[in-house]
Amino acid sequence: MIKAERQQRLTEHIKNKQSAQLKELSELLNVSEDTVRRDIKELSDLGIVKAVRGGAIAHSPVPHHYRDREHLQLEQKRLIAEKALNFIEDGQVVFFDGGTSSLAVAAALPPERNIVVVTNSFPIVNALEDHPLAEVIFLGGRLNKGAFTTVGADTVDAIRTIKSDLAFLGICSIDLVAGITTRDYDDCIIKRNIVVNAKYVIALSTVNKIATAEPFFVGPVHSIDLILTDAELDATLQAAFKDEGVSIQ
Repeated sequence: MIKAERQQRLTEHIKNKQSAQLKELSELLNVSEDTVRRDIKELSDLGIVKAVRGGAIAHSPVPHHYRDREHLQLEQKRLIAEKALNFIEDGQVVFFDGGTSSLAVAAALPPERNIVVVTNSFPIVNALEDHPLAEVIFLGGRLNKGAFTTVGADTVDAIRTIKSDLAFLGICSIDLVAGITTRDYDDCIIKRNIVVNAKYVIALSTVNKIATAEPFFVGPVHSIDLILTDAELDATLQAAFKDEGVSIQ
């Protein structure tokens, strides 16, 4: 098998399974683990897969620009939002990041819910502008045109002054080994500071983002408390997250 064909099969296998170990790939391709390791490094350098300890995982299948994401998986996001509403109580300070799943939660906020919303997301501010009770604090900063959020030093400084009771993070990728990752550096810094300054952190993630990874590291899996997703996860994977102190619903 020539190198190009081998790497194509390797890539397809990882994307189909979301992740694969060196030994598994070595047996599949009938080559040494060292050869697989070199192939993974080359493919990782090209941004095709993500190299992790002992193997490789797929990148998130979610498009980068907000306009490409906002109309995807609407039913799945609605299911996640329904679960998320159960954790919001009157009197809380709740941070919503700029993810489209976070927007689904904000848009579904009942009119009788009396909370303080903190966000750096223009779409979330727009969704709540007519809410009768929610106080909305919009954080200033530099406009991220691909996400319709504010980012940068001013935004981070503002986040650090607010200790929220609850934070919702729209997750780009999450993996037991790679942790919470994103493909946008500015978004990574925002998420990292939200996590540090929230008492309880809920990750909102459609199931296809689990066991994937992107370049920029937000934090380890145990930096969040709960993952809300749209489908049942494999029992072994659920147990592995539980071992890290993270519940999944």
